[in-house]
Amino acid sequence: MNDSLILEVADFEYDVLTGIYSEETGKPQPLRFTIQVRMKPLAHYDADTSLDDSKNYMDLKFAASEALPEGVHFKLIEAVADHVCETLFLQDKRVEAVTVKIVKLAIAEAGEKIGITLHRERR
Repeated sequence: MNDSLILEVADFEYDVLTGIYSEETGKPQPLRFTIQVRMKPLAHYDADTSLDDSKNYMDLKFAASEALPEGVHFKLIEAVADHVCETLFLQDKRVEAVTVKIVKLAIAEAGEKIGITLHRERR
């Protein structure tokens, strides 16, 4: 197995116009994102390794928030996840794969987690 580096932002919440909820209410739906990005790691990291030799975690949050087009209604949360993946691939050629888990917070009735997980490999 090859070495890999997984960067992750977990349980990040953001409101997005998506699904029947937004269609019926006209309001954005609160979503909880967990995003993982796989990159090829350096052979070694030491105390002086430059910040540029990794990816900024804020890029993951940006892809699931400010990078989403304002006012666009995504009929499927799969489309939201796909947009996040595409944004991260475009931001950084070192990104090999992206996994996006989205939980729909507005439709849970008893604390259950309803949502999807989309995994994309760079082509």
